[in-house]
Amino acid sequence: MTTPAGKSILLVAACALIDADGRVLLAQRPPGKTLAGLWEFPGGKVEPGETPEEALIRELREEIGIETKAACLAPLTFASHSYETFHLLMPLFVCRRYTGIAVAREGQVLKWVKPRQMRDYPMPPADVPLIPILIDLL
Repeated sequence: MTTPAGKSILLVAACALIDADGRVLLAQRPPGKTLAGLWEFPGGKVEPGETPEEALIRELREEIGIETKAACLAPLTFASHSYETFHLLMPLFVCRRYTGIAVAREGQVLKWVKPRQMRDYPMPPADVPLIPILIDLL
């Protein structure tokens, strides 16, 4: 699928994983990746044949060792942002029910952050508008 401007649309699912203290997990993109050093919500590309929920369950397991179920993923909002070479469409889910302890498995740095502190962490342009929505929720 492409936009009228000819950019491909990239579907990425993201998760605001919330702990018992009301903190949100952020992951810092590792060196060598696009937007390296910026902080983001865990998640990743939705592969062909996957739903956003299935992609999140897979990505949370692969990237940080967290297990959850589709019923525990509540859709909250989405980001729609045009980058130079593609257009990002990113549903953001909230998850409060999961098992496991978040461990960085792909070279990223993880940090549990109070919602009002998220503005202190530089994030990709698509993620920034999601912060006030999470602050209002939490």
